[in-house]
Amino acid sequence: MTITQKLRHAFPRLNDELISEIESSALKKDIPKGTEILREGQYVSAVPIVLSGLIKVYKQYEARDLLLYYIKPNESCIMSFAAGLRNEPSNVFALTEENTTALLLPVDKISGWMNRYPDLNSLFFQQYNLRYAELLETIQNVLFNKMDQRLYDYLREKSELLNKNPLKISHRQIAADLGTAREVVSRVMKKLENEGKLEQNTDGIKISGL
Repeated sequence: MTITQKLRHAFPRLNDELISEIESSALKKDIPKGTEILREGQYVSAVPIVLSGLIKVYKQYEARDLLLYYIKPNESCIMSFAAGLRNEPSNVFALTEENTTALLLPVDKISGWMNRYPDLNSLFFQQYNLRYAELLETIQNVLFNKMDQRLYDYLREKSELLNKNPLKISHRQIAADLGTAREVVSRVMKKLENEGKLEQNTDGIKISGL
């Protein structure tokens, strides 16, 4: 499937002329798993639209990471979009969670496109609403949910996004994503295992009921 076909399929309301301009100006890039594509303090030169794979966006607080949200296929990163348009340094990190193919929209073209094609404004407004809802959910989880619920929800979401069960992931990586200590994760994982919500073995972490 060509870029034009993918864009028309993913965003049927986009103007054909805009799609043609995106195809001629944007860069399609295959990015290996585990690649940092944006770091805090970096100026944004391109805004990604994920065609396949998965990107995670996170924030560092006092040497600890906190997962903010995932960018899934046919989605973009509103944080990169906002920083790029304002020519401000990014205040988040972004890392490929899986091998990812992304369409990189040059920031210096986006402002002109938004002036000429209002449907692009609608696209990013939808992305803003999506990210806003996810950030509110993250804040709610951090403030009000106990660690066992946060950990279980995290594992379920990750398993569903990656379509993998069991998950091959270390306690250290889980702790990094949840902004806590590895020892806390290990203790809570044992509690969830005793409750029959998951199993840990050499194959990874298997979530019950999925």
